Amino acid sequence: MRIAVDILIGISLFFAFAGTVGLLRMPDTFSRLQSSTNIATLGLLGVIIGGIVYSIGQYADYTMAVKLAILGVFYIITNPISGHSLTKAAYRHGIRPKDGFVCDKYGEDMENDD
Repeated sequence: MRIAVDILIGISLFFAFAGTVGLLRMPDTFSRLQSSTNIATLGLLGVIIGGIVYSIGQYADYTMAVKLAILGVFYIITNPISGHSLTKAAYRHGIRPKDGFVCDKYGEDMENDD
């Protein structure tokens, strides 16, 4: 069981490291926001699942497992929504990539709002 928890935490560390590299290497704001959302969602998800496995296997504490599961579901739902909101706010504020967009769905939405 301890090996499974260590593997889950290692997976989380991998996603956190990959997202950090993405933050440093991505060319524009929108790509960096996507990388930061991946760090938070995928990086935390393995830790939460590892905590659930550990609390059930080591302590037989099902209340802690339920709390962690609820926290995980809440985080999976809210983090991508907040990332999308930040991206849309950046677009509305006038931040654009240097090379332009391949597909500009935000621009189409803004045209339909007028």
